[in-house]
Amino acid sequence: MTAYDVIVLAGGAAKRLGGADKPGVRVGGRALLDRVLAACDDAALTVVVGGRRATARPVAWTREVPEGGGPLAALGAGLRLTTAERVLVLSADLPFLGPGTVDALLGAAEQPGREGALCIDPGGRDQPLVAAYRAEPLRRELALLATEYGGLAGLPLRLLTAELDLARVDAGPDAAFDCDTWDDIAAARARIREHGAVLDEWITSVKNELGIELDVDTGVLLDLARDAAHGVARPAAPLTTFLVGYAAARASAGAGPDEAAAAVAEAARRATALALRWEAEAKASAGSDEAGGAKPDAGREGTGTP
Repeated sequence: MTAYDVIVLAGGAAKRLGGADKPGVRVGGRALLDRVLAACDDAALTVVVGGRRATARPVAWTREVPEGGGPLAALGAGLRLTTAERVLVLSADLPFLGPGTVDALLGAAEQPGREGALCIDPGGRDQPLVAAYRAEPLRRELALLATEYGGLAGLPLRLLTAELDLARVDAGPDAAFDCDTWDDIAAARARIREHGAVLDEWITSVKNELGIELDVDTGVLLDLARDAAHGVARPAAPLTTFLVGYAAARASAGAGPDEAAAAVAEAARRATALALRWEAEAKASAGSDEAGGAKPDAGREGTGTP
C-alpha cells in the first residue's frame, strides 16, 4: 500500500462537553487523541490541528486561521503540511477507530475514478472526518471554496464532500462513533469494559502506556497463569508471568518484535511444563496418601527415630 499522511482535527470548543479538553479526555485510560493516533501509526506524516499537548507518538502541529474557524479551515491548515498522494482525515474523538477501518478507507479511495472514501454511520449518514481523500482533488476543491466564499472559516464540510466523488465504507457500528457529549464518553467507557472486549482493550492500553510494540498470544499467557495457580498456588500466577516476561526480555535483548514474541512463547511453554509437573506431583502424592502408601517420614526408616 502506498504511503499516506494523516490530518487529525483536534480543535473546536467542545461546547457540549462544557468546554472540556476533548482530545485529552480519557477512555480506557488513554486520551481520545492517542487512541486515534494508534489506529494510523504507519502513516508517513501525522499532522494534528489543535493546541499542542503530549502525545503517544511524534506528530506535526498546526492551527487553523482564525483559531476556531471550523473543520474546513482546520483541514486546509493541515493539508498545507502534507505531501502524500492520499490523506487520511480524522476527528480526534473516535475511541473505537482501528487499523482495519483505516485500511478499508485507504483501499476504497484507490478505486478507479474515486476521489476518496468516507465512513457511513449505522444510520447511513456520511462521516467526512472518518475518511481518506486523494490529495490533488482535495486541494482543488478547498481552493475553489476559499475563492468562492473568501476563505474557509465557518464553512460546513458538506460543501466539500458534495463536490467530490467519494466511495462509502460501512465499517460497522463503532468505527465512526464519536464523543460529542458526556453521555457519549460514558457509553464509550462502558463499552470497552464489556465481556469479550475488556481484555484486548486492557492489553492494548498497557502496551501503549509502557511503550511496548509486541504482539503475543495472550491465550498462552492466560493458560500459563491458570496452570500456575492450579498446579502450584494462586500467587504463583502473576509472579510466574512476570518471570516469563523478564526471561523473554533477557533472551531477546536487542532483537526485534518477532523474536521477542517468540521468546515469550518459549518461556511460557517451559514455565507451563514446570507448573504441570508440580501439579502431577501433587496429585501423585495425594493419591499415594489416600492409598496408605509412603508417609512423609518414610525415608527415615532404620534411623531409630520413632
